[in-house]
Amino acid sequence: MTRIAAIVPAAGLGTRMGADQPKQFLELDGLPLIIFTLRRLAACPAITEFFISTRAEDVMSLQDKVAKAALGRPARVVHGGDTRQQSVANALAQVDPSTEIVIVHDAVRPFVTREQIERLIAETRARGAAILGIPAIDTVKEVKRASLPEDVALISATIPRERIVLAQTPQAFTYALLRDAFRKAQEDDVTASDESALVERFGHDVFVVLGSERNIKLTRPSDMDLARFYLEQERHAVKA
Repeated sequence: MTRIAAIVPAAGLGTRMGADQPKQFLELDGLPLIIFTLRRLAACPAITEFFISTRAEDVMSLQDKVAKAALGRPARVVHGGDTRQQSVANALAQVDPSTEIVIVHDAVRPFVTREQIERLIAETRARGAAILGIPAIDTVKEVKRASLPEDVALISATIPRERIVLAQTPQAFTYALLRDAFRKAQEDDVTASDESALVERFGHDVFVVLGSERNIKLTRPSDMDLARFYLEQERHAVKA
């Protein structure tokens, strides 16, 4: 059987959400966000197992929630780290080396679709590394901040929008490539904001599959309102 593992880092505190608990445990449609997201991932039958990394104090309670979610395939909750990179690395260490592809997805991107995941898997099989992304709409400026107030920056360049893509998750890689990229980053004491950056610096091309503006990462309180709106739209579409 072909193994495709999904890693879902869920150890962040989510301070920008301003809630009294980490944002991955806030509820959407009566479910913790992490469970809602896992169920969306589980809609893709190609995924054979899940690895969720979270804070040590949340491991037992989250394992119980995941078990009750009935994802239909093995799902293991492991200790996360102080950074996203460490949380993914801890989960990756548990993945069987015979695994073909590893998918990494944010715990708080609940609107990923089966079609997007399947497209990403196909591209990764063909090219080794692929992420979801969307074109930039706004004009993008490169700035300098030295010797200026925190709320002021000096424009140093305008970057053509056609050269800019806003990265999303899932991000997918062959197991060996992701393992080696993480190993190299650890050796060099390098930290990056996403997995593709580690694979890029390892010298491997990463390709972008068109994502969706709906595939939002819930970060601020207003994002929860938008998520509820999207969910209501989905329900109306099903009824129609």
